[in-house]
Amino acid sequence: MALATQPLGIRPAVPATSQRARMFKRIFHKPITVIATAFLILVALSAIFAPWIAPFQLNTPDLSSMLAPPSATHWMGTDDVGIDLFTEVLYGGRISLMIGLSSAIIAVVIGGTIGSVAGYFGGWVDAVLMRITDVGLSVPLLFVILGLTAILGPSPTTIIEVISLTSWMYPARIIRSRFLTLKSLDFVLAARTIGVRASRIIFSHVLPNAVAPLIVNTTLLVGQAIVLESVMSFLGAGIQPPNISWGFLLNQAQGYLTNAPWLAIFPGLMIFLVVLCVNVLGDAIRDAFDASFSAEGGR
Repeated sequence: MALATQPLGIRPAVPATSQRARMFKRIFHKPITVIATAFLILVALSAIFAPWIAPFQLNTPDLSSMLAPPSATHWMGTDDVGIDLFTEVLYGGRISLMIGLSSAIIAVVIGGTIGSVAGYFGGWVDAVLMRITDVGLSVPLLFVILGLTAILGPSPTTIIEVISLTSWMYPARIIRSRFLTLKSLDFVLAARTIGVRASRIIFSHVLPNAVAPLIVNTTLLVGQAIVLESVMSFLGAGIQPPNISWGFLLNQAQGYLTNAPWLAIFPGLMIFLVVLCVNVLGDAIRDAFDASFSAEGGR
């Protein structure tokens, strides 16, 4: 009876589903990562479905319940005009999460494109793009953001644009360093030899193999953008009524830190927990990719 044989040194191809399953297990093998991810999903769903979850109407003052402390009726207390703080936190999460996620994605797209072009072409193209990146990194970030917001106006769209346009530099440097390594590999040289267009090599062949650090950087930028928006709103240069965010709620709480501390505690706690969980998830993704690369390199 003939036995199926396989040439030595050749391993069977691993199905993509098996690779994704192993990566998923690497990311979520720690309970802390599962808890952090579950919390982020809960916060996101609560913000999305805030109109159905909120126990009270937003922007509906109740002068008989001004500055009421946390209770069974008002879980997080009320503000200076009697509006339920839990309702405001739910709606504020919509703006804060939208700004964090949108800013991070736009910054990574801009930085990834610039870093890809610089790393692939090298030479004077790399020199010019990296000097522009260095200039961006050397400018005080918060002052630029506050200045641009003052000029353009503090709408959510403007804040997303301003934060993303001042946060693309790190993704650019990260992807550039990956391209400098990958562009000398055989599959890239082979594509060049047969005349494949540079744009196709960059976006179809090299970038998919360099996307891992960008995914990690995206999670970190989400937390950074949420904090930046909160700082801007706390300083009075961020979200303005009728829109609200967690940073806006902190700004409103400044005058009540002694007699109504819950106005600052709950929005501040949400910012802290969301940023912490985002960073925990980002660390887990980074460790999973590092373990994956180590396993592939050891074969």
